[in-house]
Amino acid sequence: MIYRNFQDVRLSALGLGCMRLPTVDGDDSRIDEQAAQEMVDYAIANGINYYDTAWGYHGGQSETVIGRCLKKYPREQFYLASKFPGYDLSNMDKVEEIFEKQLEKCQVEYFDFYLFHNVCEMNIEDYLDEKHGIFAYLMKQKENGRIRHLGFSAHGALPVMKRFLEKYGKDMEFCQLQLNYLDWTFQDAKAKVELLKEYGIPVWVMEPLRGGRLASLNREDEEKLSALRPEEGIPAWAFRFLQSIPEITMILSGMSNLTQLKDNIATFKTDRPLNEREMEALMEVADGMTKHIIVPCTACHYCVSHCPQELPIPDILRVYNEHKFSNGGFIPAMYIRTLPEEKRPGACLGCRSCEAVCPQQIKVSEAMADFAARLQS
Repeated sequence: MIYRNFQDVRLSALGLGCMRLPTVDGDDSRIDEQAAQEMVDYAIANGINYYDTAWGYHGGQSETVIGRCLKKYPREQFYLASKFPGYDLSNMDKVEEIFEKQLEKCQVEYFDFYLFHNVCEMNIEDYLDEKHGIFAYLMKQKENGRIRHLGFSAHGALPVMKRFLEKYGKDMEFCQLQLNYLDWTFQDAKAKVELLKEYGIPVWVMEPLRGGRLASLNREDEEKLSALRPEEGIPAWAFRFLQSIPEITMILSGMSNLTQLKDNIATFKTDRPLNEREMEALMEVADGMTKHIIVPCTACHYCVSHCPQELPIPDILRVYNEHKFSNGGFIPAMYIRTLPEEKRPGACLGCRSCEAVCPQQIKVSEAMADFAARLQS
């Protein structure tokens, strides 16, 4: 296992994400605890010392199960992370109640790492609103040693991250991002990494394989990559890409069976960043995966000034692209819910005023109609 230094601790470069643990009969809320214990035992034995769970994972069962799985090991042998569930706005005034319950569920007296969960368009106002007392409470727990390191995870766009960092950046020690070679440009992850670098905040990675989408590719792409590294499996390319980014400290993978765990641990026995030629090939693969799907919006905003409805067209097109590529997913729906009805895709009049000034000649009205239909289906 390769390791990364973070402040005064030494972290395994691969962490076990506990959002996709093995389940019973495909029921996400019923974790196969015997299989999960076997995975944790193998992970510990092979050098993984970071375990990432959260309040809502597996219908609220992840914290409980991972707590039991880790209980047999000395507390100093592992680092445990959990998160405040701000993805549900009804939790905003319950930070103390939830935090105390999380410690109880995980059977620990402190969290090594704790995060504001999923900073995004939906909750940024509440996260910044001091009346909820979230930041003050978590900082108090840090002072008391019940949180060793405080950070945040983010699915929101770059402007949302900027707002969060402007208020709390000096106290954030790490940030967890959806980051992989597809999202390096598709989700603007590169710009997010650069923003965090300005604040001196190291990056934790989630979705390195984009929910398994990057674990296998079409035959042509696989052959292109295999010609460069015949000994490397396709999933390993995603991890090698991340090993090539110096700002990354932790790479979390939500492995759901022992085979996946063994394969990933084998990859992380070595640190093999991509060279320039290999990086170019991988970016070509990523571009090929999206070029036939996405609308090529550059967010110039010419359209917005010509829209009689004043719709946030570039932002809508950004999440429309994600919806098309992922065939749904929670990010697009989450963003659209933050908009008033009169600013959503269905409010487009189809007047094409925006299209007359679009440098990319995007058929915006057609995209809006398609997006509105997809959201209703």
